[in-house]
Amino acid sequence: MSTGEVKRVLRSPREIRKMRAAGLVVWQAHQAGAKLIEPGMTTAEIDQAYVDMFVHYDAEPLFLGYGGAADRPPFPAVTCMSVNEEVVHGIPNQRKLKSGDILSVDTGCRISNWCGDAAVTHAVGKVSARCQKLLDVTRATLDLAIELMATKNRWSEISKEMQDYVQGHGFSVVEDMVGHGIGQNLHEPPQVPNYYSKDWADAEDFDLRPGVVLAIEPMINAGVNDLIELDDGWTTVTADRKPSAHFEHTVAMTKDGPVRLTGPPNDEELQALPEWLHDKSQWLKW
Repeated sequence: MSTGEVKRVLRSPREIRKMRAAGLVVWQAHQAGAKLIEPGMTTAEIDQAYVDMFVHYDAEPLFLGYGGAADRPPFPAVTCMSVNEEVVHGIPNQRKLKSGDILSVDTGCRISNWCGDAAVTHAVGKVSARCQKLLDVTRATLDLAIELMATKNRWSEISKEMQDYVQGHGFSVVEDMVGHGIGQNLHEPPQVPNYYSKDWADAEDFDLRPGVVLAIEPMINAGVNDLIELDDGWTTVTADRKPSAHFEHTVAMTKDGPVRLTGPPNDEELQALPEWLHDKSQWLKW
């Protein structure tokens, strides 16, 4: 999604702490949803776990009612639930998951005017070796990008390594959609591509300095990177109908390095969380 004219918006440590509150609720919502992902569950049932978590924290869901134009309605759910060849923007419904599926869940919320946004792709039951590799490579691509933020100066340096890593494993990077800046709004400048483009780098590249906050979200396809949008105006699928995976974190660049604002809680934060979240063995490995 184009974010328009590039702006160099830097967040203060105080603002980043506020974004962490939203990020932590997003993280908790993903934990609650993950517990329901198994064969026989519908994507609508899983979506309800996210609804309940946002209601509990009085958080504003960022996806519900998003967009809307002459050619498509506003998005009708608090999550995007994308199954198998669905890359992004799948609408929760009564479809029952089956063993061998993969399910990408993307969601975000706003608390006290600050946003958090994250996505994760799950294996449903036992998946093929190819699908498991796709999940592993996509998750590792996100980890690589965040790690490189500590040593690189410009985003284009990172996006080049992300693309090389993905292609080196025999997959393709989605180029029609990219990550984005995030703050008081879900989508803010700059664009954050997961691939290298000289034209983009010449026109829109940015420094990785303290105060930069990004939603980094590699979307990786098992086959070609060409996409098709379905008639509902939202669901986007791979042109060859091969599976796609999606992982995302909201990440702040600080003086001490990159911080995953939608990552798991630290020891201090754990004291304020529900008792069932204290079992770290049940946390998502992402």
